[in-house]
This record gives sequence, structure tokens and C-alpha cells, in this order.
Amino acid sequence: MMRTFSALFAATATLALIGAAPAPSLYTEADFARVAKLDAHVHANRDSTDFAEIARKDGFELLSINVDYPDFPPLAKQAAIAYEMHAADPKHFHFATTFSMQGFGTKSWTTQAERAVDAGFAHGAVAVKVWKNIGMIAKDSAGKRVFLDDPRFDPVMAHIQARGLPLIAHQGEPKNCWLPLDQMTTENDRSYFSEHPEYYMFKHPEEPSYEELMAARDRFVAQHPKLAFDGAHMASLEWSVDELARFLDRNPNAMVDLAARMTQVQVQSNANPAKVRGFFLKYQDRLMYGTDLTDSPIDPNARAQNPPATGNFKKEADDAWRSDWRYLATALSQPVPAIKADARGLALPRGVIDKLYYTNARRFFHLKG
Repeated sequence: MMRTFSALFAATATLALIGAAPAPSLYTEADFARVAKLDAHVHANRDSTDFAEIARKDGFELLSINVDYPDFPPLAKQAAIAYEMHAADPKHFHFATTFSMQGFGTKSWTTQAERAVDAGFAHGAVAVKVWKNIGMIAKDSAGKRVFLDDPRFDPVMAHIQARGLPLIAHQGEPKNCWLPLDQMTTENDRSYFSEHPEYYMFKHPEEPSYEELMAARDRFVAQHPKLAFDGAHMASLEWSVDELARFLDRNPNAMVDLAARMTQVQVQSNANPAKVRGFFLKYQDRLMYGTDLTDSPIDPNARAQNPPATGNFKKEADDAWRSDWRYLATALSQPVPAIKADARGLALPRGVIDKLYYTNARRFFHLKG
């Protein structure tokens, strides 16, 4: 009884502070498992039922994204796992396919990429993913750096659009990537870029700047106004809800997911809760919940586990999902080690939570059933 009273008091106080609707319009922590949800950004890279089992228990559908990432299993293995898991439960397990950048600039590359898209589509893919290697790593057959607005992508993008598939684009990195470690806003970014120096652009001033990468991405989106576009990881504008709002205003056909960027949102909401909550309310039709949870085979040589593998993936997933629900759906506070502070919840109304967690992604990815 005392805990229930305290939670209600905290919710009422927060809502009064930010001028929101009364508490009965909110979900509670007890509602978590019973509300339909979809995590629109995960990576199921292991031939296991663990991910599907915890998702089913917690009330989630999954969108698993195949990606041209050297720390993940080979693309063929990722595809085989996605095909098998989708076939086993097509109502709850969805996936995005991808294509390799190997051979970009050669005569056969376009055909190769389109065949990869078609193979995924034939097995039930609902989207296509491009990764940050475009702009940050990949070079063409002449050794020149490749950016997403390169016109040589146009035939493949037209092919994707003709298939009716959205594009999920991870372009660039968090802005922290271009800052010294002691100026980064979150501990998770400090950890990731310390362990991935090849992606830590502060150490590579010879590489494209954050602003150059964002400009190339923005040109691409403007050049393909009819292509449904999902800016993964808050379109790498996680550092400012104001900047993200401007991106969404400029690009009415774009959506963004929240994957692996919740801590950057919490930094901002701790500074200005009304502004961040107002952003979620205004853009409630343009945001999709995602985590970047990654279930990969445990490999002592791999450095990309999101969160770091403990041998108990089900608990990791459940903990992450419940923490995000507490932050987004309730007014309750919780400690967030990545920002070395407590973060009070945004207490978003039920209707907004339903869109953020479920209906937006199902509409955007044309999911049926």
C-alpha cells in the first residue's frame, strides 16, 4: 500500500509540474506485460528461442535487423536465423534485410544488392537496413569514400521503394563520438568508443565530420522524398530534441527509432522535462520504440554486445524493457548509471505510449495480423 501511494504521489507531483493530464490517463508499471508492444530495433543473431520467449512473456513483437557489421555473424548466417525465426512465428517476429557493400562501384554491384533485397523480401522482410559503414568506412572500387547520397545508390533505392519497403538508415554516430571522452554526456558512449577506436572520430580528425555525415544523410532523404525512411538511433540527432524536431519537420516521410539512445534523452529531460515531454507529445506519430538489444553468440573476441553479454540474455532484455517503460510510461524515478544520475519518467499518456510502442511501427512497416 505504501509503495502504491508513493508512486501515485510521485506521478501527481510530476504531472502537476509539467502540466500533463491526470494520472488515470497513464499506464503503470503493472501494465507493462499486458500492453501490446513492438521493439522496432533488435538484432537476433543467435539460433536460439531465448529472444522470442522473453519477448512473448513481456508482450513484445520484435523487428530484428540484419546489418553489414563485422562484429556480427556473416550476412548469410544472419539471414538464415531471421528466415527461420520469422517462419516459426510470423505474427511476432519480423525482420529487415540488408545488402553488402563489397564490390561497390563495380558493374555487378547493383544487381548483387537488388538480389539480396529480393531474397530477403521473398522470405518476409519488411524493411532494408543500411549501416554507418556508408560514410564512415566503405570505399568504392577506386578506393574513394562512399556516402549515402552517392547517385550509384539510386537504382537500389528505387528498387526498394518499388517493393514498398522502408529503409532503415544508421548514418553517423552519436555526437559524443566527436568529443573527448571527458566531454561525452553518457557513460555508455564512453565505453563504446573506448572499445571501438576505429569508430571514435575524435581520434580521426582526417575523417568526415559529424556535420558532413548529417548533411549527406539529409541530402539523401531530400533526394528520395517518396522512400519511407527510418532514421535509426534518433537519426543521430539524439543530443537535441530541437534538432530532431527540425529534421522531422523538413522530412514528412521520415520516422525515427529510439534504439540505444534513451540515455541521451534522459540527459535532456533531466535538464528540461517539459521540453522533452512536449517533443514526444508533438511528434507522437513519428517515433518508434527500439532498444538495439543484441543476442549474438558469446565471443570473447567480439566487442559489440548491447548490453554486454552476461550469459543471461532473457534477464538483460527484460531489465532493459522494464527500465524504458518506467521512464516513458510513468512518472517514477530510477537510477541510470550511464548518466550518473536518477531520471524521472516522462509520464506519457496511454495513447502516446500505444503509438510509440506499437501502432507507429506496425503502420510504418506495413505489418498485418
